[in-house]
Amino acid sequence: MTAQKGKDLLLKIDIDGLGNFQTIAGLRATRISFNAQPLDVTTVESQGQWRELLAGGSVRSAAVSGSGVFKDAASDARARTAFFNGEIPNFQVVIPDFGIIDGPFQITALEYSGTHDGEASYELSLASGGALNFTAI
Repeated sequence: MTAQKGKDLLLKIDIDGLGNFQTIAGLRATRISFNAQPLDVTTVESQGQWRELLAGGSVRSAAVSGSGVFKDAASDARARTAFFNGEIPNFQVVIPDFGIIDGPFQITALEYSGTHDGEASYELSLASGGALNFTAI
């Protein structure tokens, strides 16, 4: 994979619950991380009292974060509504020359800030809320 432009890493939200995705407006930075929490099956009989993990077993999750400038677009309004209503809508994360991750995410943090001589900005954090899909591109 060759070097890619950071602006090509996109975060999209399902605007209407029907699979119509729109890029969240004004994002300047986006990040996604994947995690696999191992399942500890250690017992008092474990050899040498060493921790044992269940092979092939883990609790998988993903976290997404982004920050940018407030543009008051339809995607921003949808994200605000999802946060305040406690919804878990579908999102897509487009990773250039890699693939698209899509599935349910809950917005776990939504922060707004601004200075008197600058633009209004925001930060948001998402936590996966179910099985995610990967489509190679």
